[in-house]
Amino acid sequence: MTAVSAAVFKHHSLEQGELTLHWVSAGEGPLVLLAHGFPGLWYSWRHQLPALAGAGYQAVALDMRGYGASSRPLDTAAYRFDRQAADLLAVLDHYGADSAVLVGHDFGANLAWHMGVHYPDRIAAVAALASPRGMPLAGGGDVLPSTQFAAVAEQHFFHMHYFQQPGVAEADLEGNEETFLRRLFWALSSDGHLLDWQNYPSEGTRYLDVLAEPVTPLPWPWLSESEFQYYLTSYLAQPGPAVFAGGLNAYRVMDANWIAFRESLHQPLPCPALFLAGENDPVIKLCPPEVWERQRGLVPDLRADLRVAGAGHFVQQEQPMATNRALLEFLAGL
Repeated sequence: MTAVSAAVFKHHSLEQGELTLHWVSAGEGPLVLLAHGFPGLWYSWRHQLPALAGAGYQAVALDMRGYGASSRPLDTAAYRFDRQAADLLAVLDHYGADSAVLVGHDFGANLAWHMGVHYPDRIAAVAALASPRGMPLAGGGDVLPSTQFAAVAEQHFFHMHYFQQPGVAEADLEGNEETFLRRLFWALSSDGHLLDWQNYPSEGTRYLDVLAEPVTPLPWPWLSESEFQYYLTSYLAQPGPAVFAGGLNAYRVMDANWIAFRESLHQPLPCPALFLAGENDPVIKLCPPEVWERQRGLVPDLRADLRVAGAGHFVQQEQPMATNRALLEFLAGL
């Protein structure tokens, strides 16, 4: 696969309160916003930007707050849904758009579901990748998320519990950023084995301890050495505890989001939606069977619920052609 150069896209920045937001755009036409998760960047959508632009859309991929060239506040409260929603609405306003289609992956998918419910006049449709609506471990259950994380951690290591205490993961990962990102990308991919963490106890275990060295060194079919270096350089551009501020705080703010928006957890999504995930995504394997029935009830206009062969968690990067085809078919049907 030929790498997509970051140089072919337009870079933008916007002051949003005390933060600076950075994003990349391609094309002209109806607005499609792309929101990544962890570990991601705007760059996670490098294969979707030209495909959307070529189909007549204006594609906008953000460095979400806490990532890349956007500001990285250390305060956990800065990552609440309402703060992140304000960022995306500011981008819509920047383009003078009444509404947009919101495509989200991982934590970006969680935000997309939230915004589809709470901003129906601004979000015309939602395409969610890798994180279904109503997944308990993603904050969609009837119990406080951290309570669920702690229950899992009683059985074995669980990263969502490990990340809860501020400062712990930061200290463990400092100086090990390259190793962590490389192992995590592999573990979450179609060829990885993230769920091997079940073989490790919680006590005294770091996330690095459960992430195996890749069986195959870079480059991989979906990630070249230069693409990996783009990720690493972007993360390290703001050193110290800010390196992974976006990802770590996204886990820590899940309780606050659940408490603040509990009343709308089971409110039906009022707009059309697409759900897409890799067939071998370990996040999907963590979903109990009833999640899919719950999602059908919570998303009445679910146009498609797709699994992509040969992909793990990074479906839009591991299988970009299949992902692009699904997105374009969904957009064309709106």
